[in-house]
Amino acid sequence: MKRKLLSLMLSATMVAGVLSGCGSTAATTTEAPAPETQAEVKEEAPAKADAPTESTETVEAAEEGKVLNIYAWNEEFKSRLTDHYPGYTVVDATTGTIGDVTVKWNITPSDDNAYQNNLDENLLKQESAAADDKIDIFLVEADYALKYVDTDFTAPVADFGVTDAELANQYKYTQDVMTDSNGVLKGVSWQGCPGVLIYNREAAKEVLGSDDPAEVQKAVKDWDTFSATADLMKAAGYNMTATTNDAYRVFSNNVSGKWVQDGKVVIDDNIMKWVDLSKKMADEKMTTTSDLWSDDWSKGFYPDGKVFAYFGPAWLINFCMAADVDGSIANLGGWGATEGPQGFFWGGTWICGAAGTDNPTLVGDIMRQLTCNEEIMLDIVAKDSDFVNNKPAMEKAATDDAYAFSVFGGQNPLGMFCTGAENCDLSNQSAYDQGCNEEFQRAMKNYFDGNATLDEALDIFKKAIVEKYPELTVE
Repeated sequence: MKRKLLSLMLSATMVAGVLSGCGSTAATTTEAPAPETQAEVKEEAPAKADAPTESTETVEAAEEGKVLNIYAWNEEFKSRLTDHYPGYTVVDATTGTIGDVTVKWNITPSDDNAYQNNLDENLLKQESAAADDKIDIFLVEADYALKYVDTDFTAPVADFGVTDAELANQYKYTQDVMTDSNGVLKGVSWQGCPGVLIYNREAAKEVLGSDDPAEVQKAVKDWDTFSATADLMKAAGYNMTATTNDAYRVFSNNVSGKWVQDGKVVIDDNIMKWVDLSKKMADEKMTTTSDLWSDDWSKGFYPDGKVFAYFGPAWLINFCMAADVDGSIANLGGWGATEGPQGFFWGGTWICGAAGTDNPTLVGDIMRQLTCNEEIMLDIVAKDSDFVNNKPAMEKAATDDAYAFSVFGGQNPLGMFCTGAENCDLSNQSAYDQGCNEEFQRAMKNYFDGNATLDEALDIFKKAIVEKYPELTVE
């Protein structure tokens, strides 16, 4: 019955484009585009941390499939596997090897829900697929994780030999995201995604008189103070943020209830506070109404873009903000990090083992090495400026200057991320989050641009939600 219900849900998804770290050209998608620098084929395999001997021997000894098919929406997980998994060898842009197993990457961008549509179509074929065509691993993002967690298409992590003891050091919220209604863990992540306010140090020195994180925090400690600082930034020629959508996740992560309650869409008061602040900032030219991931949004990655702050987790700055591009603020080490008005988290990528995989031992070892092996995870922090899903490792790294972020001018932000990860609360997560978040931001843009009244924009949102999710009701 569960499989039949999911089949109906997935079929509807392919027709309607249901349910989503960085993105698409769509207005508010949360997933991540593949930067050209990371899409380039490496000529040789990079250095990797050594894995435990017994783990490698287990993979080599297993009589399993000879093709490992991985489905993802961007290059982020691919870069982690190719750079850090022991024994991975690059063949070309879409192929690699691990021992005698060929790794095939099926990467479909998230634009117009294309990744999920492609994944859903192939999951429905999983039982009848030839061994070399079966999905072995697929990636999901927080906003739509629940769509896959409580189904037969995701296998329990325990089925791949990964034990509770091995997972004990992970942040609780990262497991809550992937735990089904029966309390079974269905996926794991190498990263945590608590967010901070990422600020332009030069703008802080010019306008606030200091780029010290503690001093900057005083200027953004709450939303009233944040708004007052936006006035100062405007007077100095800076936008406070690049777009109205930059602050959205801070508000949507601090709501009092789920988007959908008893089958009815509920617009939380805290999200309406985002509307009020965004309308003020848009009207007073303190920000723009550009789409996330657009060229206008990314202008602020460079000094001439004149943007004071972005809100985001580690993946945003190391994967999206042009750190490898000469002249960018990140490349110059010109960003800083502070807590901001409220704690929040954004996104994250989870590794799911597909039910029916013919490579369970290798799938389990990939999960184990990338999400439980402290040496490999610290190597990810050092080389990729990511925040990893290992509490003792991060607490230790937070006090070690060797793990400072070059994009932050030598600041070590891991202590802030540790605090944020401990406080992440997934109790208001729902399976409708991606669609509701995207449609709400898209509808409010009409209001911010002056093309609709607030009531008209709310009506646009409600009509879009009913069309996307006919089973829901709105008032």
